Amino acid sequence: MNKKEVLELKRRFKKDKVTFTRLCGCYVDANREKVCSFSNRFLNLEDEEFHKYLEIANKCLSGKLDNNLLNLEFPIIEEEVGGRQQILMALRDSNLEDEGLIDSFYDHVIDSYEYAGNYLILLFNDAYDVMTKTKDNIDLDESEEVYRYILVAICPVTLSKAALGYKENENRIGARDRDWVVGAPDSALLFPAFNDRSTDIHSTLFYTKNVKEPHTEFVQNGLGCNAKRTATEQKIAFHSIVRNVLGPEEESTDGTLLNIQQTISDMIDDYDLLHENEEDRFILDSSAVEKALTECNVAEEKADRIIKSVEETFGDDVPVAEHVVDERALEKNMVNLEKIGLINQVDDLSQQLEEKDNQIKKQEDELQEKNIELTEKMVELSKTAEALDTYESEEKNYDVVLHVKPQKASQITSQNINGKKCIVIPMEDNENATINGVNTDL
Repeated sequence: MNKKEVLELKRRFKKDKVTFTRLCGCYVDANREKVCSFSNRFLNLEDEEFHKYLEIANKCLSGKLDNNLLNLEFPIIEEEVGGRQQILMALRDSNLEDEGLIDSFYDHVIDSYEYAGNYLILLFNDAYDVMTKTKDNIDLDESEEVYRYILVAICPVTLSKAALGYKENENRIGARDRDWVVGAPDSALLFPAFNDRSTDIHSTLFYTKNVKEPHTEFVQNGLGCNAKRTATEQKIAFHSIVRNVLGPEEESTDGTLLNIQQTISDMIDDYDLLHENEEDRFILDSSAVEKALTECNVAEEKADRIIKSVEETFGDDVPVAEHVVDERALEKNMVNLEKIGLINQVDDLSQQLEEKDNQIKKQEDELQEKNIELTEKMVELSKTAEALDTYESEEKNYDVVLHVKPQKASQITSQNINGKKCIVIPMEDNENATINGVNTDL
């Protein structure tokens, strides 16, 4: 059955559309003893019960195909007289009106269903007038066939939690009486299957609430079908194989497993581009596993061991590729990679900013050194100017100011000539003199 066929049946499980004719049930305790059983016309149920049983019926067809909902085929031997498929056929054909047959079926479930607590076995009987549909999926007002089927649900019955409550008769708050409450089904089956919108007595649709640990003992012993892994079980099995071969303690194992899943996911996308039919799915056979491992650079020796283990574990029940891919893990890994990328970008920018800061600081230091040099020169110039100013002001206080070379200073003498004080500067033939800036011949 595909998703559309499941939804077509499930849409009818509403008060204004449901056509269940009969409901039967048996309450079984933890000692595997039948406590009570009942049989009612479904439309005669009280309103509250009616809706609760409809909720249970809806749950029997909920979840994802290949994970919660498994399409199972009966081996040919089970379709022979006395086979377990024949038991279901007899129940359906009886319209759940044969009490002896129903009671035998309860015993069969009790013998083949492993459960540690109390549970309730429910059987729904229905007949669906299947309308012909056009290519545009529009119902025509003509019947194609009458699909007659039974729905079996196995629901846990647990004791309600202890709590305080108001005791009306005693007008006080006290401990509430604990009740045995029927929960949502743990397991269920639809027989016969509704394949291609038609009755398929060779198949059944099995529901399991727990996709990690379905009741495979009931599939094998109760229905006589070969156990079939859920999508979750396939994923767990494949991941365990890869981890065990690569080394569960190795730090690189998780990263390699993610890379393998990403590669398989890309292979699925490539396959889907070439195959428009949704039911044509990419199978993870040995060649596909080998290709994924090669692209992920897994060592040849380890790749061979993984391929061999996959073949031994799954056998002919080759997993659908998308079942072994943990999409959430890939999405989380993608987010982490993006986060790491952003962190690296921030680090690069920080490094660039630091380099820029260092360059600016270096330039500032160079400018500061130049400023210091200029300041020192300005100070020196200021001192020189000040000295010149002082010198010039001092010069103005004298009538005679001499500027001679240092070697001439010691030769200068004073003499009294003709009653006047004179400054005598000896001059050699090759020496010249300027007086007030004017060259003077001596």
